[in-house]
Amino acid sequence: MKIVVASTNPVKIEATRVGFSQVFGENIQLIGISTPSGVSDQPMSDDETHRGAKNRAMNARQAYPHADYWVGIEGGIEEHLGVLTVFAWIVILNQDRAGHARTATFILPDEVAKLVKQGLELGDADDIVFGRANSKQQNGSVGLLTHDRIDRAGYYSPAIILALIPFINPELSFVHIPL
Repeated sequence: MKIVVASTNPVKIEATRVGFSQVFGENIQLIGISTPSGVSDQPMSDDETHRGAKNRAMNARQAYPHADYWVGIEGGIEEHLGVLTVFAWIVILNQDRAGHARTATFILPDEVAKLVKQGLELGDADDIVFGRANSKQQNGSVGLLTHDRIDRAGYYSPAIILALIPFINPELSFVHIPL
């Protein structure tokens, strides 16, 4: 089974490997490619974040049309009840179906939120506040804030499994979300 992950980020590739392996077993081949999201570098709404994941998966399918699955993962931020919340959308495509799922949501600390509101991407804001370098390709905000009780790959992989629900249950019908 060939799976194209619309990212070269090792965390997103590993999360995809874990999720697909739990559902389909170990006989999978992953290819990570860089694809454009068509949205801001730091999506700032639920809709924009979902659109970025969808665009990445669709662009991966266009780049590698002979794969079995294409996976788009996009992290985003949205203000809710006066605080900045963090989440990611996962969109998985095959030739016939699409699966969509969102990760859990958590609240950013004020120190990080202030920098994001000033225009920094979340990973850059995290690096400044926590004195790290390139944390988004390692444990990310979720790992930094949970002291690695949940790392970024572990944060994404349950949502990957949830996005696979339409593929796990091909006998069921799911509302089609426009691509």
